Amino acid sequence: MNGAQAGTNGACTATSGVALGGEGLRTITDAWERFSAGTESVEGVRPEILMSWYRCREEYEVDPHLDRAPAAAEVGAHSIDHDVVYAELGGMASTAAREVDGLDGLVTVADPAGRVLGTWGSRRIVHLAADSNLAPWSTWSEWASGTNGMGTALESHRPVMVRGPEHWCRGFQGWSCAGVAVRDVVTHDPLAVLNISCWQNPLSDAVLPWLAKVAAATEAKLRQRAHHSGTLLAAAFADARVPPATPLAAVDLVGNVVLANNEAAVLMGTPADTPAYAPAHRWTPQFATLPRLARHAVERARKDPDWKGATQVFVPFLGASVSVAVHPVFTGPQVIGVLLAFGAADGSAPPEAPPEPAPGPGHGRPLPRVVALREDRWVLLDPREIRFAESDHNSVWLTTDHGRLVSATRGLDRLEQQLGDKGFLRVHRRFLVNLGRVREVEQGFKGALFLATDARTRETVPVSRRHAPQLRQALGL
Repeated sequence: MNGAQAGTNGACTATSGVALGGEGLRTITDAWERFSAGTESVEGVRPEILMSWYRCREEYEVDPHLDRAPAAAEVGAHSIDHDVVYAELGGMASTAAREVDGLDGLVTVADPAGRVLGTWGSRRIVHLAADSNLAPWSTWSEWASGTNGMGTALESHRPVMVRGPEHWCRGFQGWSCAGVAVRDVVTHDPLAVLNISCWQNPLSDAVLPWLAKVAAATEAKLRQRAHHSGTLLAAAFADARVPPATPLAAVDLVGNVVLANNEAAVLMGTPADTPAYAPAHRWTPQFATLPRLARHAVERARKDPDWKGATQVFVPFLGASVSVAVHPVFTGPQVIGVLLAFGAADGSAPPEAPPEPAPGPGHGRPLPRVVALREDRWVLLDPREIRFAESDHNSVWLTTDHGRLVSATRGLDRLEQQLGDKGFLRVHRRFLVNLGRVREVEQGFKGALFLATDARTRETVPVSRRHAPQLRQALGL
């Protein structure tokens, strides 16, 4: 047994620093009762748990008396990296399950949306967990099921433990659980989460370092793959057909520079002709619009492999905007980055720059416009082009026929006032939906609802219980 495997031995055995005594249990239970009733501040709760409680109460509006996790929405497409991680974590979960067998321990693997993909444990504990819907195709993200090992790990960049009454939902407080998210080494977005739960037993403090080792070992394999993607981006850079002296750069999925020629390096403030294959070695460009441009291009290319685009970006070195042609780079079906060919500061396009794609559906009789931002440009949207809006603190992201854009209107409440008479309805603390773009209404567990839009690729929006009656009335359900 290696060190990581040994770390699970006795995972459900109490040790100092982790086990909650009777007084600790009463303190947290009392704090939970006051906080779930609306008290603004409580003492005796770990900061990471209290932050999760705030998210569950204020942002996600999770019912603290929930006793079963909701059913998961349909799973969409995922990348090869997800497959690699799922296979790796599945093997580790099977090993861990043998270690906690007989200790009422359950091991789970979930996807980045908190949807459980598999469970490992004794027949008894698997059956017991199913009573709470702690089973495949249920959702344990924080927004669906409150503070818990899987959902809270997805919100964190380190392993987390949730003990008994620290769970936001009363129905799950018989469990103690610890989870860790494995993250993409380039984007740092979660790919999957591994979780160990024990029923009416405390977890030992050996669990967290074991989970950290598992995540580190899995991410090391992802770094090898990302290094190979860096070499492929550099090869695409070398093969690019652009006239001499054209500023050219290859950037990864988040806009970090893998390779740039002399002309592009001057604009971006990075070294020239110096490949940076490994994600940790890649260069950060000196203008803030590039990460948004890269993410936008990657999102468009994933939906349409033939997509190419052109736009303008503001370059601080020049104090002016320059045009840039954007060419996604693929390995098989996966986007690994983009090539950027910069044009002139007067706005003229670089050679062979493809045009921005034609606007999607939704044009017709003029309506008041919604203003959004794309890099350093204003985008004027017909409200019918917006499928839904999602708040991220005070920023609002619009999912539109032209991609995902940030709204110029700050705050979802203000945008709701702006769009309330144009067929939009607030369905969740975080979501505002264009009812005219809703194609299907999915029913989950205990009346939970999800809205599927008319997008070509499947996308769903959760409906909170508070807003469900108004939605049903609006749709005549």
